[in-house]
Amino acid sequence: MQGAQAMSVNMTAVSQPIVDAGIAETKEWLRIDTANDDATIEALVRAAIGMAEDFCGQRMFARAGVEVLTLPYEWTRLRACPVSAITAARALAGNGTTSALAGGSYATDITGDGDGWVRVGLSRSETRLELDIVAGMAADWPSLPEALRQGIVRLAAHLFTERENSDPPPAIVTALWRPWRRMRIA
Repeated sequence: MQGAQAMSVNMTAVSQPIVDAGIAETKEWLRIDTANDDATIEALVRAAIGMAEDFCGQRMFARAGVEVLTLPYEWTRLRACPVSAITAARALAGNGTTSALAGGSYATDITGDGDGWVRVGLSRSETRLELDIVAGMAADWPSLPEALRQGIVRLAAHLFTERENSDPPPAIVTALWRPWRRMRIA
């Protein structure tokens, strides 16, 4: 199972109710009861979620997205994970036009650990494949494992309290996230 290179993964933003729950938990951690800093804390929670996703190599919260990769004629693993659905596939031409692939002209698979796989069975003139996917570990803030939530909250709180300094994030953040880290060989 060799694979084509993923060219890009564009996911929709984390939903506002999830971010709001993160803001509330971060404000509780910081012992802030006013709304004066909500916009700043929201930006820091979003940043911390993004950093958690980058560090762990997984999407924290389930959301839709589009992954574009070189047209794969062999089984190719998707970059986004954990994948819960691959809903559509389109061939993408160099000029940006797309054409839907018929169900029998490509195959998909999602493994038990959330790796999404795809391959195209018929030779095509297009060179890229565009897939509509849904990927992410949790549907909402409470469903995310406690260690991941705590790491996000602690990182956002650290970024808030140390915004005037250049102190590195506390080691506990990566310690909380490390068990969830998925390493891949390109």
